[in-house]
This record gives sequence, structure tokens and C-alpha cells, in this order.
Amino acid sequence: MQASIQKLQSAINPIRQQIINHHVFERISTLDDLAVFMNYHIYAVWDFMSLLKALQNNLTCTLVPWFPVGSANTRYIINEIVTGEESDVDSCGNRMSHYELYLQAMQQCGVQPVAFLKFIEVLQQSRDFSTAFDAADVPAAAREFVEYTFSVINSGKPHVQAAVFTFGREDLIPNMFLSMVNELNDKFPGQVSEFKYYLDRHIEVDGEHHSHLTMEMTAELCGTNEAKWLEVEEATLAALQQRMALWDAVYQELLAQTEPVTV
Repeated sequence: MQASIQKLQSAINPIRQQIINHHVFERISTLDDLAVFMNYHIYAVWDFMSLLKALQNNLTCTLVPWFPVGSANTRYIINEIVTGEESDVDSCGNRMSHYELYLQAMQQCGVQPVAFLKFIEVLQQSRDFSTAFDAADVPAAAREFVEYTFSVINSGKPHVQAAVFTFGREDLIPNMFLSMVNELNDKFPGQVSEFKYYLDRHIEVDGEHHSHLTMEMTAELCGTNEAKWLEVEEATLAALQQRMALWDAVYQELLAQTEPVTV
């Protein structure tokens, strides 16, 4: 199965490299630029948690009466990841999810996620995505990104969900972005430290520990079924294309902010 993992990684590597080297990261040099990025990225941070919970629902028993579901190994893996993502610690040692960490970082940066919070409010009330997207006037790229994530969730296929979670969402933070955040943190002390902490935790927990677990989970769910491996390759490529489109939208908005106004 290691050969299947390597084959998948080889297939997605070209677009993965495009994402990591995306020119959007070169355009972020001020807190205003960072605000644009965060107001798009928050949708990916949130729906990542929904994808995570979909996997937990499919790979474990979350209802009563309880009965064992699947293998004990995949149950262990997903529960381990849920614990880290849903109840990590902030910079002061308080328990919170990575999603809540991100919102806390946005608040410190002075970013007001008005559209996103409106989207969440309406979605909680209506349980209808179209209504929530329209009410909050969510940017098209963010809307399409979330819609794709939930198409994976609604597929009910754990092997596809696991692959998108593993290869389509993790390990996509380039060194140039980390360097930029460190520079902003030095330039604006007390305004970017929480975001820096979020990124550090993301790399430490998700990139170094969870990625190994999720690869193991994907391999176990696909096994030697070639059709499943082809399916996860297609789904992962589509997920990465959505990420590329999200970064393209951020880049275009940053460009529009710097273009001279003509009268």
C-alpha cells in the first residue's frame, strides 16, 4: 500500500507545488493584506472541521446504543485527530479548537470576519447552505470551496473523505508564508502573535503528527482496491484545484487593492 500512497503523491505533486509556490504569498506584506487572506481562509479552516467530523461519524459509532464500527485502528486514528483538532490549547494553555484559535488570531489582527460570521449565523438557523451563502454575500471562490468539501462529505465514502483530508488539506503552508508572518509579527508586536501561534501549532500537530496518521488511515480504507485509489486521486486533485482557485481569488483582490484609481 506504500506504493499506492507514493503513486498518489506523485500524481498530485505538480498542482501541490503550484499551490505552495502561489504568487499570493508574495503579495502579503501588510496587516490589511493579511486581513484579505484570512477572510477567505477562514472558510477552509471551518469546513476542515466539518470534514473531520464526517470522518469520525463514518469510522466510529457516535450514536447510542453503541456498536463497534470498522477497525479499531481507524477508530483510534480518527479519534486521536479529533482530540487534537477540536480541543487543542491556545498560547495561554486554554482548551479550544483550531477553528476557535483562528478566530482568536483574526480578532488580535483586527480582522472583522463579518461575512463569514453572518454565513455561520444563517447556516445555524436555516441549515441551508444556499440561503447562508446568499445572505452573507460569500465570495464565489470561498463558496465553491465549501461546496466541494461538502460534496465530499455527502458522498458518504470514508476513503474519499480520508484522502481529501490527508492530501488535499494538509501540509500546504509554504516557508515563504511563514517567513512573512514572522516579519509581520516583528513589525506589529502584539497583533500577529496569535496567528503565528496558530500556524506553529498547525505545523506541529497537523503536519508532523496527524499527517502520518491520516496517510495510514487512507491506506487502510483503500486497501488493495484499485478503483478506490483511482477515486481518491480524482477527488484529491479536485480538492487541490479548489485550493488553487481560492488563492487565485485572494490574489486578485490584493491586486485590486493596489491598482491606482483613475478619474
